[in-house]
Amino acid sequence: MPRLFLLDGMALVYRAHFAFITNPIRNSKGVNTSALYGFTNTLLTILENEKPSHIGVAFDTSAPTSRHEKFPEYKAQREDMPEELAAAIPHVKRLCQAFQIPVLEKDGFEADDLIGTLAKKAEIDGFETYMVTPDKDFAQLISASTFMWKPGRKGNDHEVVGLPELSSIWGVEQPAQIIDLLGMMGDSVDNIPGIPGVGPKTAQKLISEYGSLEGVLANTDKLKGKQKEKVIENADLARLSKDLATIIVDAPIDVSWDDLVLSSRDDNRVKDLFTEFEFRTLSKRLFGTDTQSESPSSAEEKSPDIQPTLQETFKTIGDVEHHYQLADTPEKQAELFKHLAAQKCFCFDTETTGLDRFEARLLGIAFSWKAGEAWYLPYSNSIKTPLEEILSGRAEKMGHNLKYDLSVLQQHGIATSGPYFDTMLAHALLHPEQRHGMDYLAESLLGYSPIKLATIASQTEPEGDPDDLFAHAAKKKASKELDMASIPLESLAEYAAEDADITWQLSEHLRPQLRTAGQDAIFSDLEAPLLPVLVRMEMEGIALDTGSLSDISSSLESRIGELSRSISEQAGRPFNLNSPKQLGEILFNDLKLVEKPKKTRKGQFKTDEQTLSSLAGKHPIIDSILEYREATKLKSTYVDALPAHIAPSTGRIHTHFHQLVAATGRLASTDPNIQNIPIRSAAGREIRKAFVPREGFTLLSCDYSQIELRVMASLANDESMIDDFRNQRDIHTATAARVWSVRESEVTREQRSGAKMVNFGIIYGISAFGLSQRLGIGRAEAAELIDNYFKEYPAIKEFMDRTIAEARESGYVQTLSGRRRYFPDLTSGNQTIRGNAERAAINTPIQGTAADMIKFAMIKVDALLRKKQYQTRMLLQVHDELVFDLHPAEEATLIPEIIGLMETALPLPNKVPILVEHGTGDNWLAAH
Repeated sequence: MPRLFLLDGMALVYRAHFAFITNPIRNSKGVNTSALYGFTNTLLTILENEKPSHIGVAFDTSAPTSRHEKFPEYKAQREDMPEELAAAIPHVKRLCQAFQIPVLEKDGFEADDLIGTLAKKAEIDGFETYMVTPDKDFAQLISASTFMWKPGRKGNDHEVVGLPELSSIWGVEQPAQIIDLLGMMGDSVDNIPGIPGVGPKTAQKLISEYGSLEGVLANTDKLKGKQKEKVIENADLARLSKDLATIIVDAPIDVSWDDLVLSSRDDNRVKDLFTEFEFRTLSKRLFGTDTQSESPSSAEEKSPDIQPTLQETFKTIGDVEHHYQLADTPEKQAELFKHLAAQKCFCFDTETTGLDRFEARLLGIAFSWKAGEAWYLPYSNSIKTPLEEILSGRAEKMGHNLKYDLSVLQQHGIATSGPYFDTMLAHALLHPEQRHGMDYLAESLLGYSPIKLATIASQTEPEGDPDDLFAHAAKKKASKELDMASIPLESLAEYAAEDADITWQLSEHLRPQLRTAGQDAIFSDLEAPLLPVLVRMEMEGIALDTGSLSDISSSLESRIGELSRSISEQAGRPFNLNSPKQLGEILFNDLKLVEKPKKTRKGQFKTDEQTLSSLAGKHPIIDSILEYREATKLKSTYVDALPAHIAPSTGRIHTHFHQLVAATGRLASTDPNIQNIPIRSAAGREIRKAFVPREGFTLLSCDYSQIELRVMASLANDESMIDDFRNQRDIHTATAARVWSVRESEVTREQRSGAKMVNFGIIYGISAFGLSQRLGIGRAEAAELIDNYFKEYPAIKEFMDRTIAEARESGYVQTLSGRRRYFPDLTSGNQTIRGNAERAAINTPIQGTAADMIKFAMIKVDALLRKKQYQTRMLLQVHDELVFDLHPAEEATLIPEIIGLMETALPLPNKVPILVEHGTGDNWLAAH
């Protein structure tokens, strides 16, 4: 039987690049050769040990696929490919050519699809096929003659996975059920949503019981409670997720088996490559001689830990000298407190029974103030007083994701005080594009792999995806709920002490890096002091009027029904509104709204929001469909979902704020995401009515007015725009008057709207095409509008050009307060990648300065409320707005003080005035 090996080239080079991320392999010219070296090792292992008769290497292309058209957010959360990795891929393809191995690529299709197509064809033609990849998605293609060949990790040999391993690894019996599994639990790597709250074990259980996703959806009446609600509410999302996860097996790839026959390599080309990249060990392995005698110090010799097979080897607790102590007697506790009282700084880490800040029980706290040494203190009420004295003292407290630890301590009535040093925040500030979990940092910075809690505790069903974007902020070691009670005290003590010890060592690495990167001030003056402020806001929460939400839900349901009937009438026949295929046929076959409608790569008509918005006004059905989509999204995402976030112990909603998820420094929030509650549409604004003050209080909203435009005017020092702000003109009317050369009194509503779009669009690098789409005007007219804008505000254009030029030279941009963001892609040879980096480089100093401003304001306002012991509480931060529970007796005194602190939090250069608008009311909408 012929043996076909299909290599997932993109996955293998990614894996190799990041396997050596802490100690990259570089040649004498400084070129990072990690990806090429690792890929070559895997290829040689296959050629030498597996003896393939046919072979090919598949790569993705930059072209969008049908998955992107169905779901624009597909893979959207992925960071752009590192420049060094992107530079390595052409050399990997050169290597394949030197080995006479075909490179398989096809615009519109992923490497997965090409491999899937060939694997299925090979089944029919009698091949034994091995898909070389670490990607679990390929399990759906496994058959009696098709296997996954997974490269080894940490020195282990590779693993071959076939039908017998399906059940033990994935918990399903049939390969096709892998797609059902992914449809239900999603895939955070590819940003496939799945059903919120459904993890692998739940998905496996349901699929085992009902056979498939379709089987589950057909039997929702047999499900119970929240699980039933989640499955029903997200049925369409699950179907879409399954579709996205399905590997295409009929891609139009023009490759014959003769093309994939293993040929003899071109030794001269291979030797030239090995010499160019100084692969001495590989050269000896392949040719038995050193092809690079003229290079006395090869990259491999500079990296003595690199072995011929790709692996990641880390030290563990058994490899290092350490001294951990358990303070389980009064005498040892007294000794620990004595040591702590003498420290100027120490690290601490809490151990709890779960992730819920209000329900988790505090089991103990680990402390460290010297590498290799740590203590674990079991918690009891008897030590609360001396513990609080230590934690509220003047010493600097260090930790990893301290916001969680401080929240738990506050819930247990234990006061703490700064200064604080959070290694997660420090690393996120230095490397926003990387992961920030403690285990990852330990491996990448210390070459050390900490104890995994799963090895010492029984594990239960995770809520959500453990690889979620925000999972690192849900406690570094606790992306899954664990049965802490099953852990013996000695084991828990060693685990916890190691965490504190490692975090202390991480701080010793990161603190000097902050100074070197010029980020020590923004960290110590802004991000670290903000930590306890966010803790107090999160723990305070906000009240929700569930009755109001119920009314809104009923109203939306009624409106959705009306719209559904109206759309069917306008279409002339009933159809499934949630089916893009059927909707496209109605709009473009039946109603013929466009002469040559755009299609997806699968041949379906495009019916995404952008396409529909561009058709607004052509037929009443379009506005009805857009309203229907908005109403269904509001109902499922917000109105029906918000009550589930009410904490039983407080009766309030407690969001999680994230300081550095956004590279610009803007705060983000999750569980629930209050940042994205709509405000522009009438239906969206209704949701804010449900957010209400506590009894006897009123809600206060304080909002920076047009802050990003003011920041832009200040940084650019544009006299015209600054003059408009100083004279308190309506900036959009003033802009329209300048751009259209009319008096302000003559500016039409349409002109003001256009000027507003340009004002805010400029900040985000809007193009003439984008502006024409948003305003419904011709591209030439939009281009003229942008040109006129820059003529009237020439300093804005100069600022944009200057920012890009300086960033290209230095590699970074920075906010007014010194926050830096690096843009290696400004020098990319890919125009699209470079253009995206240029737009982000322009936006970052503006949006980042505005983000810094409100953060400084929050710190000052929080200090004010605490110092004077006001009853008023700060509850939410949403973009440029702060929301408070305001005590009526404090209104006259406090509002001017809050506004004053906000307006002076971060003064802008060139005397650009800051304006804060405020309002009060019995709900958020009324206050805003």
